[in-house]
Amino acid sequence: QPKRKAAFGSVGRRIPYRILHLINQDGESLGNMHRAEALKLMDQHGLKLVLLRENVEPPVYRLMTGQQIHEEQLKRAEKKKANPKPGMYVKELSFSSAIAKNDLETKTKQIAEWIEKKYHVKVTIRQAK
Repeated sequence: QPKRKAAFGSVGRRIPYRILHLINQDGESLGNMHRAEALKLMDQHGLKLVLLRENVEPPVYRLMTGQQIHEEQLKRAEKKKANPKPGMYVKELSFSSAIAKNDLETKTKQIAEWIEKKYHVKVTIRQAK
């Protein structure tokens, strides 16, 4: 059993389970089969096996093209970016490009404090009229 959850991607030829549930690249279920049959299908069609769910019996694998894997990785990365981790704060600061020197120094100190506290800081500078 793998100790840590690997990133979404092809599992190659190392499959720790004897029996697995296979889904083809179009999303249709091919049913339960032995890992040797799944590897044979993978080689015949030039596809890659990807683990979808391993907490079910038998674990669910899907045959995917390299392009499908790449698109799914991009989708997951976008979703992860959209949902910040619990306890992570984003501080936002906005000021004009015509800001006075003292005000700029004060806001710079504030930004430095936030960065020390490990906050994500977003700074917006508006153009002066």
